[in-house]
Amino acid sequence: MSQAMLRKVIDYANRADPYPLYEELRRTPVFHDEDGPYVVSTYHEIQALLHDPRISSDPRNLTLSASDPLGQDEGDESTLPPVFIRLDPPDHDRLRRITNRPFGPPHSPHRVHDMRGELGGIVSGLIDGLVGADSLERIDLVEQFSYPFPVTVICRLLGVPHEDESRFHVWADTLAASLDPDPDVDPGTTSKVAADAQIELGMYLAGLIEERRKNPGEDMLSQLAAVDEEPDGSMSTLEIISTAALLLIAGHETTVNLITNGMLTLLRHPDVLQRLREDPQLSVPIVEELLRYEPPVQLLPRRSALADIEVGGVTIPKGATVSLILASGNRDPKRFENPDRFDPDRKDIQHLGLGSGIHSCFGAPLARLEAQLALSELARRLENPRLLEDPPPYRRNAVLRGPRHLPIACDGIRPA
Repeated sequence: MSQAMLRKVIDYANRADPYPLYEELRRTPVFHDEDGPYVVSTYHEIQALLHDPRISSDPRNLTLSASDPLGQDEGDESTLPPVFIRLDPPDHDRLRRITNRPFGPPHSPHRVHDMRGELGGIVSGLIDGLVGADSLERIDLVEQFSYPFPVTVICRLLGVPHEDESRFHVWADTLAASLDPDPDVDPGTTSKVAADAQIELGMYLAGLIEERRKNPGEDMLSQLAAVDEEPDGSMSTLEIISTAALLLIAGHETTVNLITNGMLTLLRHPDVLQRLREDPQLSVPIVEELLRYEPPVQLLPRRSALADIEVGGVTIPKGATVSLILASGNRDPKRFENPDRFDPDRKDIQHLGLGSGIHSCFGAPLARLEAQLALSELARRLENPRLLEDPPPYRRNAVLRGPRHLPIACDGIRPA
């Protein structure tokens, strides 16, 4: 195996089906060539490293190489402080605890649960809107459903006015694209475009935070901007902006892909789609199996070793760059029986689709609920849905993998 293999993994030509490449990668569970990254592709080894404090997520610890196809810079020109998922303890732990106060237990234990009705209303409205589309013979599920649903949710959660939601589409796409380790894309140009988007988003959020400090509401920005006397204290304005930008990207882009990958998979498995139509509760195990089978986050590049670490008989030296191929670990036959089979009846789906350890997905409860509601309602209300292109066109991004468009057709829309 060589660098050519790693370049195939992120080559756009293989975006629609990277899984045969992952199978080949797993033959060498810890792969390293020349001065490139150490690439880990098997389940148990990835799981162990996600819980290992000797693996750093902080980009300031990276020593990147020009020959590293999975390790291009993530944006040194950032105008904002690092988001907490790119920090190590204790900074990570402090900022994550503060962010969690208005979002989940113990301070806000019912936040996500109480959104269920509002989320259901958004889903129903978007499906109703398909009736008014030009034709049910060609629906772009991404543009008409998968994108607007989670971006509406995250904007309402943060307290972004409805009229400004369209601006977030551009910022989200630009910043998500900057995560893509595509060797054919000029990293300098990508960093400049991402930095410009960060400045625009930062200025917008700064104004919104100032407004929330004067006139606080029930939204997350208002609560993050409030002065807090608890031991962790409050965030600075720049920390709030970074966190809000993170929630925009992590709370939107990944959920778009989860819903779209989910509907694509269900349309390829009509027996499961029919079961979901008859039993909406099946959405819970279906989403868990989707997170294993077609995870929206394929890999975690740009981690670094803070000490020598032995993994699978290979010593990863201190200072080395490490990339974890989560989607490969999810298809590891040493962990899952018939891993290439989509099976929501699996009894044990301990997947890596939402990460693991201290950096596990912050918004996991909300992402799960959004996907469950979206897929169950699409299954129930679309009459005879069918794919028009298979495979559909995919996004360029190798990290946040999902279709750019999902053209489908249906015979009608059942009433809500």
